[in-house]
Amino acid sequence: MSETNPPGPFKPPTSKSEQKRSSTRSSTYWAANLKVVGILLTIWFLVAFVGSIFSIEWLNQFRFGTIGFGFWLAQQGSIFVFVLLVLIYALWMDRIDRQYDVGE
Repeated sequence: MSETNPPGPFKPPTSKSEQKRSSTRSSTYWAANLKVVGILLTIWFLVAFVGSIFSIEWLNQFRFGTIGFGFWLAQQGSIFVFVLLVLIYALWMDRIDRQYDVGE
């Protein structure tokens, strides 16, 4: 039987240099992905825990409408920030996918 490539856009690397280049590109792609995830999780932690739990009394001195900002951040603001972080992650990873030519 002759060796055939699987159907679809995937073509396995044929030489050692292509395998090494593919491996290096893959590792730098995942390093960029982990950097994005780390930054966004840090922001999430700061808003959800530091802002909404540990600093709530200090933040309540500022008003958001008729309630304290710390209370608002704990009840509504952290949800808005989380949804915003999901959107930022999708856009940022789309840019990284195009940069490393990993897009669909």
